[in-house]
Amino acid sequence: MVNGTVVNSDGRSETDVVVEDGRISAVVPWGSVSRTERDTVIDATGMLVVPGGVDPHVHMQLDIGGTVSSDTFESGTIAAAHGGTTTIIDFAEQRTGGSVPASFEARLAEAADSVIDWGLHQVLGGVDAQALVDARALIDREGLGSIKLFMAYPGRLYSDDGQILRALQMCSETGMTAMVHAENGLAIDVLIEQAVAAGRTAPEWHSRTRPPELEAEAVHRAGVLSRVAGNAPLYVVHLSSSHALREVVDARSRGTNIFGETCPQYLHLSLEEHLGRGWPDGAAYIASTPLRPRSEGHQEDLWRGLSTDELAVVATDHCPFCLREQKLAHGESFNLVPNGIGGVEHRMDLIHQGVVMGRITLERWVEVCATAPARLFGLDSKGRIAPGMDADLVVYDPGERHVLSATTHHMDLDHSAYEGLEVTGKARTVLSRGEVIVDGGEFLGRRGRGRYLRRRISREVH
Repeated sequence: MVNGTVVNSDGRSETDVVVEDGRISAVVPWGSVSRTERDTVIDATGMLVVPGGVDPHVHMQLDIGGTVSSDTFESGTIAAAHGGTTTIIDFAEQRTGGSVPASFEARLAEAADSVIDWGLHQVLGGVDAQALVDARALIDREGLGSIKLFMAYPGRLYSDDGQILRALQMCSETGMTAMVHAENGLAIDVLIEQAVAAGRTAPEWHSRTRPPELEAEAVHRAGVLSRVAGNAPLYVVHLSSSHALREVVDARSRGTNIFGETCPQYLHLSLEEHLGRGWPDGAAYIASTPLRPRSEGHQEDLWRGLSTDELAVVATDHCPFCLREQKLAHGESFNLVPNGIGGVEHRMDLIHQGVVMGRITLERWVEVCATAPARLFGLDSKGRIAPGMDADLVVYDPGERHVLSATTHHMDLDHSAYEGLEVTGKARTVLSRGEVIVDGGEFLGRRGRGRYLRRRISREVH
């Protein structure tokens, strides 16, 4: 790959990238490598060359009971590849009364259709002694270094403080990272019950019954439990509010081993403009944590948090449901709508708008979309352009303008949360382990070419 500007999280350079056997063998000044007729040359003149994106929070073909998220592992990873993401981490989901090994093996089989490389986190929805023993066993047997805990969804995935403490103690002892969905689910359920009883069922009430104070309270409580457990590595998913971000910053100031993730929807969408559309369009924007009022400054604070490293990662929480057939299937009441927004294809472009607007640097864009998630989740061969790394490379045109739309995206989804939004910047050519899988908008990969990624216990969270 020649004549491009290589961007890593720690700088940029006018260098060529040499790939052999799926890995980067050299990164050298322009024109300093001799070529043979057998070599394939990709000319990146005028383009950025960045590491393939790493999205550590997606939900492909997720069965929520009654319906399944609309992207399969095949369709969802094809969409991801079109957007410049070359690695995803999904979830094996154990629910109360279920088996950790059985949930992991089932998910392993489903994810085998992925066209890009992939890993799994283990959800513990029923934290008991056996589940903790089984989760420990996944470290060596499957190369799995992270679990997920829910402080929301009582009756389905919820863990109480005692269960969370036991899980965090295990993480402190083993080095596993605990991902936490931080919302006070018990209090939220009271507010939902009261809103529905009062006839307040429009989409905007999904957000109004999940106020930012209850997100912040849960983040605070998770931080306290982490410290009590011996400073277990803690990764708070999908932060949506200024309130929750302040709790992450405060916890870190107390020495807590905590990292925060946000998502493109919380940086670009809002309660007023999207959830506030009412039925049917507003249903498309129901997701948890919810969209917040733009007028309260949450978006500005989250962008600032990205620029200052108060937030470590941008993931998508990609969990798409078609509007007509799924989100509106059970009636017009916000509490009956499947939660989720599709966006795995657009993450790199949406966060690149932060560069365009002067909110973050190119290096920071690469850091939060590729380098940091790879580092935090033990993916040693991903997220950086350097000799020995996997040749997951994106030739990115920083000046190409295009409009996001359901008519052009590759997600298996009948609407776009970003319909009509013009963005600047687009992936032109995408390589996964040295193989061109997208070029000029054409998909060239194949089902099942993605590899399962065994992950080490991350040294970055200790």
